[in-house]
Amino acid sequence: MAEMKLHSEAAVGARYGRPADPCAIVIFGASGDLTKRLLVPALYNLACDGLLPRNFALVGTALSDMDHESFRDQMSKDIRQFTTRDAFDERVWDDLVRCLYYVPGNFEDPATYRRLAQLLDEVDAKHQTRGNHLFYLAVPPVVFSLISRQLGQARLTDEEKGWSRLVVEKPFGHDFESAVSLDGDLRQHWQEHQIWRIDHYLGKETVQNLLTFRFGNGIFEPLWNRHHIDHVQLTAAEKIGVEGRGNYYERAGILRDMIQNHMLQMLSYIAMEAPTSFHADDIRNGKIEVLKAIRPLTPEGVLTNTVRGQYSGGTVDGNVVLGYREEPDVSQTSHTETFAAAKLFVDNWRWAGVPFYLRSGKRLPKRSTEVTIQFKGAPEVLFRDTPVERLEANKLLFHIQPDEGIELSFQAKVPGPILHLQTVRMHFEYKAAFETTRGTGYERLLYDCMIKDPTLFSRADLVEIAWKIAQPILDVWSSLPPRDFPNYPAGTWGPRDAALLMERDGLEWRNP
Repeated sequence: MAEMKLHSEAAVGARYGRPADPCAIVIFGASGDLTKRLLVPALYNLACDGLLPRNFALVGTALSDMDHESFRDQMSKDIRQFTTRDAFDERVWDDLVRCLYYVPGNFEDPATYRRLAQLLDEVDAKHQTRGNHLFYLAVPPVVFSLISRQLGQARLTDEEKGWSRLVVEKPFGHDFESAVSLDGDLRQHWQEHQIWRIDHYLGKETVQNLLTFRFGNGIFEPLWNRHHIDHVQLTAAEKIGVEGRGNYYERAGILRDMIQNHMLQMLSYIAMEAPTSFHADDIRNGKIEVLKAIRPLTPEGVLTNTVRGQYSGGTVDGNVVLGYREEPDVSQTSHTETFAAAKLFVDNWRWAGVPFYLRSGKRLPKRSTEVTIQFKGAPEVLFRDTPVERLEANKLLFHIQPDEGIELSFQAKVPGPILHLQTVRMHFEYKAAFETTRGTGYERLLYDCMIKDPTLFSRADLVEIAWKIAQPILDVWSSLPPRDFPNYPAGTWGPRDAALLMERDGLEWRNP
């Protein structure tokens, strides 16, 4: 029996959980960026922490003409470039790289899947992976249905010997109708429990900590409602442009790329009711109930409560950068939005009347994803005869990336004989509080796939509800092309209308 020996920090795994179940992971698109930058480094990190199965194998497949040894050589080169660890453990990698295999082939050719099935039989016997297979689609969405169908026809979806799971990367559909159609294609060959729709944002520690923070600390949950919270802001800002992905971005845009999935997922964690347990279905049911309660946007509501933008050339960190329409593979008259903001309401008893402001954009001044919970202000009557002119509202900040942490701001008296107030902060940082190694964000998600914990993965009904929220915005924007694009210079916080969206309510965005 071939078994991967885990050296180095294997004992660390005992602190976090058991090693995952024996399995073979098949990555479609194994020669692409996602594999070398994120997936393989995440698997290496799991191996270092003693969480990768002892009986494990990785099979890559793509069009590139490689064999087992050349694939191992390429991955050995890439892991040293993209590892997230300060010190590279050669012994762990030497054990892991021997478990790597490769099948070249065209995804449209049934022979590719016959060769894959034959190799999996050999791998199962050599590594004792018990017929457990995880198929990861690190490929463009246009071939999701094709690969799903080919796997079904090759009987690789069967679960006679062990389990079989399909991991699907976003975007899951281009709109509501295509999402429903794609789900129908997948369900022809897979059951719902076999389909794992992945959202890498949910692998971030601060996102995972939202529920623990809310329901594990008695001082905050009693305040988590319309009586005490004035509004909520969610910001996902990127300093970079489209980074050579003009073809993809022209079809997607920021609303599809970020808000319809990542940001609605974060909103659901912030707003959901207390689940009866941390069981996967209880968590996912709670998220669905929140998204169902979001007030549908009418066409008039889209015009009033949403903003779109596109960046022009500008300066970022002192460097002159191109405008979106000057990027490769982008139309010179493109109407694709690189910035979007929206004001949404969750119409239920807890959140009635509390606005949720969402924004995301490319070529903004800083890379930062954060959630701001702004509480209602304290009565100022006590300070009317003092030098204090106004009280700042308390804010609770969840820093999602790049520096994960939680921050609470409140008012304190400045030392001295005169009453002056200053905003001060209590700040918790993951890297300061815990001895953790920076990961790719995929470690927890891959591990959960292998141990059959679907908590962080989306069911078909949640995906469809999220598209229903976004669809009215897409419909109005497609019927009314923007007249002012580009409407914000690179290196700024988006179009002026985004600031007005808040100013009309007497508020302003918190810029990280």
